[in-house]
Amino acid sequence: MFIEPYYPSKTPHGWIEVICGSMFSGKTEELIRRVNRALIARQKVAIFKPALDVRYDEVKVVSHNKNEIHSNPVRTATEILLLGRDCDVIGIDEAQFFDDTLLEVVETLARKGKRVIVSGLDMDFEGKPFGVMAPMMAIAEFVTKVHAICVRCGGMASFSYRLSRSRERFLLGEKDLYEPRCRSCFLKGQAAIESEGKKDK
Repeated sequence: MFIEPYYPSKTPHGWIEVICGSMFSGKTEELIRRVNRALIARQKVAIFKPALDVRYDEVKVVSHNKNEIHSNPVRTATEILLLGRDCDVIGIDEAQFFDDTLLEVVETLARKGKRVIVSGLDMDFEGKPFGVMAPMMAIAEFVTKVHAICVRCGGMASFSYRLSRSRERFLLGEKDLYEPRCRSCFLKGQAAIESEGKKDK
């Protein structure tokens, strides 16, 4: 159960919320939940996602459970400043695909009194901090880390294990390319890949 971040409406500034975790952990689901609550409260809301993410829909933000909400696909983080200027709440999904400009954008929005909700992968397929997400968590007032279930042992999963041998950092995919794993099962998989690599040499 998540405690909804809350600041009194009289605060002169906004704040930043980060929802992070592995693939299939419910990040987008939680983003949609928070945004829908803001809509019920009749707040002005805008959601953004990187234009390159067209896995489920070119426009909508869609969770793995098929829950969806309208969004604005953008190619650069700076577009969010213009398109979200009249809103109370700004939602940003798949934040790891944006460059470091997103940090400045989010800070600017918060200074202008906006509630900014950022969702994204905290680690890449190698288990390393993923792009802008690490510094984003550092500047956020609220950080929620969600977890998936390891498909190998049923434990708590916080890693996104890539089934493909591609070494590209940005590789869009779903269950055909990734599966959630706990640390132990993730490391076993990484060791197997390294072993195969040595055999090929």
